[in-house]
Amino acid sequence: MPTPEFITNLRTHIGHEMLWLSGVKVVVFDEDRVLLVRRADNGKWTLPAGIIEPGEEASHTAAREVLEETGVECEITDLLGVGITAPTVYPNGDHAQYLDLVFKAAHRSGHAVRGDDENLEVGYFQLDERPQLPPLHERAIDWALNPRPGGYFAA
Repeated sequence: MPTPEFITNLRTHIGHEMLWLSGVKVVVFDEDRVLLVRRADNGKWTLPAGIIEPGEEASHTAAREVLEETGVECEITDLLGVGITAPTVYPNGDHAQYLDLVFKAAHRSGHAVRGDDENLEVGYFQLDERPQLPPLHERAIDWALNPRPGGYFAA
């Protein structure tokens, strides 16, 4: 899915200035395998993730992003924790930073397939055979494997 319309509208007013946005990461398990996507913009493997649209519940964003990106219908089971990302500069010069809500989900139906142009590949991986992930995505998997009552809140 391209940049959400509300962001492109804001960018017409503020240009490339920093935007503080809310996003989700989703750790989807199918038994002992985790669902990953390989991003088209940087070639890195990550968890499915996306931006929360205005008025959208975060758990709905999580399920929607998984379906859009991977063709997998999932059941959101837990909010694992909350953190922030580092400031990001996109190739077009846009600056953003995200409040990062990390969810755990279970596979319900569908096959892992590339669902949009945001990703080059999609697939389930055994945990011990997964490709290297960026640190915040590894942290999300660690949170899913070692849940804390009340969730994680990054210091």
